[in-house]
Amino acid sequence: MVNIPNLLTLLRILLVPVFVILLIQGLFLKALLVFVVAGLTDALDGFIARVLHQKTVLGLYLDPLADKALIVTSFVTLSVMGMIPPWLAVLVISRDFIILLGISVMALMSIPFEIKPATVSKITTAFQLLTIFVVLILTYLQGSDRSDRVFILFWLTGALTIVSGFNYIMRGLRFVNQDAAQNEKK
Repeated sequence: MVNIPNLLTLLRILLVPVFVILLIQGLFLKALLVFVVAGLTDALDGFIARVLHQKTVLGLYLDPLADKALIVTSFVTLSVMGMIPPWLAVLVISRDFIILLGISVMALMSIPFEIKPATVSKITTAFQLLTIFVVLILTYLQGSDRSDRVFILFWLTGALTIVSGFNYIMRGLRFVNQDAAQNEKK
């Protein structure tokens, strides 16, 4: 179903390549503005879906994919450009890959599960977005002299990403164990 929240999510997906092109061209202020617009569409689509009761199955799948596309693409691009450390990009991408792999395995095994982000995951996503935002702001304002100022933010974001990843792994193992226990009773 096409509705305003889904259109905003699609807009966010379409903004990802625009954001990357602007970064590659060194147009950091414009890239920052596109990133902020993408973030606003994320907040707005969820708000409108709740208030106007326009939640859809498509939106349930598309919204997190749009978020992952923006975050992963941002970390890869910023890492390649030397604006964030490669280890942080690897952590962010690995966490998301592990989550998608776990979901795929459970779906293939027909294990019932519900994906609801835990508080630590929401905080992690906020820190990942904050890291991108701060790096873009500092790059625009100060050029390449920013890494020592965001060192703590990099490490905090990395630590939260690891904790969140382990949280998802533990939750996935619980679903697998619950399914195995229910199958034993049959």
